[in-house]
Amino acid sequence: MPQTFWIETLGCPKNQVDSDKLVGRLVADGGQAAATPADADLIVVNTCAFVEDARQESIDTILALSDERTEGAQLVVTGCLAERSGDELAAAMPEIDRVAPFGMQLVDRVSGPLRRSIPVAAASVPDFDLLNLPRPRSTSPWAYVKIAEGCDRACGFCAIPSFRGPQRSRSPESILAEVEQLGASEIVLVAQDLAAYGRDQGVGERSIVELVQAVRERVDRVRLLYLYPSDLTTELIDTICASGVAYFDLSLQHVSRPLMRRMRRWGDGDRFLRRISDIRALEPDAAFRSNFIVGYPGETEDDHAALLRFVDEAQLDWCGFFAFSREDGTYAATLDGHVDRRLIDERLGELSELQDAITARRRDDLIGRSVSVLVDEPGQGRTFREAPEIDGVVLIPDSIEVGTFAELLVVGAEGPDLIAEPIERRSGDQA
Repeated sequence: MPQTFWIETLGCPKNQVDSDKLVGRLVADGGQAAATPADADLIVVNTCAFVEDARQESIDTILALSDERTEGAQLVVTGCLAERSGDELAAAMPEIDRVAPFGMQLVDRVSGPLRRSIPVAAASVPDFDLLNLPRPRSTSPWAYVKIAEGCDRACGFCAIPSFRGPQRSRSPESILAEVEQLGASEIVLVAQDLAAYGRDQGVGERSIVELVQAVRERVDRVRLLYLYPSDLTTELIDTICASGVAYFDLSLQHVSRPLMRRMRRWGDGDRFLRRISDIRALEPDAAFRSNFIVGYPGETEDDHAALLRFVDEAQLDWCGFFAFSREDGTYAATLDGHVDRRLIDERLGELSELQDAITARRRDDLIGRSVSVLVDEPGQGRTFREAPEIDGVVLIPDSIEVGTFAELLVVGAEGPDLIAEPIERRSGDQA
C-alpha cells in the first residue's frame, strides 16, 4: 500500500515552493497525500526559523501534529529550523522521528527513520536537490517559483546566510521549464535576494531582467517579491512596468541612515523616496510594498520619527512592521542599545495605525475604476496590485469562472479588500 503523507508548511513563500517539490518527490515515489494529518503514515513539518516567534510557531506545530498522528506514523522535521537547530531539536524533542535538513532523504528506505542533522557548511549538494526538483502542476491560477537559494549579503539582523548558505542561482532553462510545467496564469518569482539572480554564475545585472522577460512571454503575469533597493536599476524598473505587473516589493527595513549603517544595509529615506517618486512618474498606478524592523539596537526616538515621516510621505500600498528579534550568530546580537519591548510595541502600534489608514485610503481611491482581476477561487481574485497570500483581495461574484481574467468595476472597499462587480453594458454599447 502506498505511503500516505501530510506536509505542514510554515514561513515564507520560498518554504511553500520547497514543500511543493517534496510533494512531487513523494508522489513520484508512490506516495499519496492524506486528507488529514491523522490519516498520514508520514507527517512532514517544513519549519521557519527567521525570528523567535517563527521558531516558537514551528515548535508548537510539531507538538500539535505529534498529538494528532496515529500510532506508527513518522514525524519528520525539515526546513530552516531543522537546518539551524537540528541537533538541539533531535535532543530536546523525542516526538520527532527524524530531523532532515535541506535536501536529505525524508525517509531512509533501508533502515527506516533516522534522527540526523548535517550542518550546511559540511554538507555536499545532496542526491536530490530541492531547488531543482520537479513539482506538481499548480492547482491554482498562480504559483511561486524559487529562482535561487541562499544569500551573499551580511545584513546585521539576519541569520539566513548561516543556514541557507551563499546564493546559488538556478539555470534559466530549469526555471522556464518549471514555469511551463506549472500551467499557472501568474508566476511569482521569489528568492532571498531576487535581483541578484545569476551573479553567482558570473552573469551581470541583466540576468534578472532577461529572466523576467522570458517568463512574461510564457504567462499573463509575472510578479517579483523581495527586491533589495540598491539593485532596483532603471532597466529593471522599466522591465517590471512593461510586464503589466507594476508591483514593487522593496526590502527597505528602515530609513534612518545611522541606524541602517548599524543594520549593515544600503540607503536611507531620502533615496528611497526619490526612487519611489521616479517609479510613480513612469507608472502612476504602480503598487508598493515594504517591511520595516522596529526596535533594532540603537533605535532612537529620532529614528522612529524618521520612519513615521517616511511612511506618511511614501504612501505605500502595503507595509509590514516587525519587532526586532535577536538572532544568535548575527552582528546585531553583539550590539548594545537594546530597546525595551514595551517601547517597541508602542512604536509598532503607531506605525500600524498610520499605515492602516494609508492602505484604506489607497483602496478607497480605486472605487469607480475598472480593473482586471485574476479569479483565484470562487468569489475572490486579485488585480496586479495584490500579491497572493500577502495583500488584500478583490471580492467578486461567485459566478465568475476560476482561472479567468475578468474586467470588473470597483464598487466598494472594506479595509484592505476591494469589492468589484461586472461592468454593465450601457444601452448604447454594441455587443
